[in-house]
Amino acid sequence: MSDITIYHNPDCGTSRNTLALIRASGIAPTVIEYLKTPPDRETLKALIARMGMHVRDVLRVKGTPYKELGLDAVHWSDDELIDQMLAHPILINRPIVVSPLGVRLCRPSDMVIELLPQRPAGEIRKEDGTPLLVDTPIAGSDTGLITALQEAGLPSDDLTEPGRSFFAYSTVTGERVGYGGFERMGRDVLVRSLVVLPNARQRGIGGGIVALLLRRAFDEGGRDAWLLTTTAAPFFERAGFKPVERTSAPASVLATRQAASLCPASAALLRRPIYL
Repeated sequence: MSDITIYHNPDCGTSRNTLALIRASGIAPTVIEYLKTPPDRETLKALIARMGMHVRDVLRVKGTPYKELGLDAVHWSDDELIDQMLAHPILINRPIVVSPLGVRLCRPSDMVIELLPQRPAGEIRKEDGTPLLVDTPIAGSDTGLITALQEAGLPSDDLTEPGRSFFAYSTVTGERVGYGGFERMGRDVLVRSLVVLPNARQRGIGGGIVALLLRRAFDEGGRDAWLLTTTAAPFFERAGFKPVERTSAPASVLATRQAASLCPASAALLRRPIYL
């Protein structure tokens, strides 16, 4: 039996990509199609606990009876939510991967790289042709980050101030393709400093960076993402952001240096909820 198990939904692109990435690393995982063979209560509770997630964070909303059942109401206890997940397995978000290195809800599918004992030997592409990305935390003083932002005409004056998280992004072969970061103020997150390097453009990498960046923000407690842009609104709208008036933003977001001084008043403000 394999040391890696995936709770898989073959109708889900993210789940299919995750399974393909595991197999591309030379591993034949145990595949559990959980809609056909749902986990029992104790197994589900143990998976959620090992992921270090709240029960509500493992609920899937899209394509499920979540809204019809009223599961967005705050009165549901964890045990009651698990009852609903057992009664309607489609409510269990996917894919969940179990390995000796940990347990993860692998959304986006790039997250599975942390659970593999060895990385694939060559560049791996997802079903849509975009490459698997690996993110690495970096300091705001990272010279590559500073240079990339300056060459892209993006603000770089406040990178080393407290409360900022930055990442460098590479393919599994080690090719550096971009940078991104965020500032978190409780549940609100200001996405910032996102740049795709010139050699990596027109390859769908920007969307992959956004997905990984929002996942890292989610894991830190962020649930609403905000950003300011003068030129990239169409790109971010394709990533699920919607234009909003500045008056709708919380004071903590408007008080950031990006919003208060570094970005021009003409910059568009966009927002999207962060969910898995």
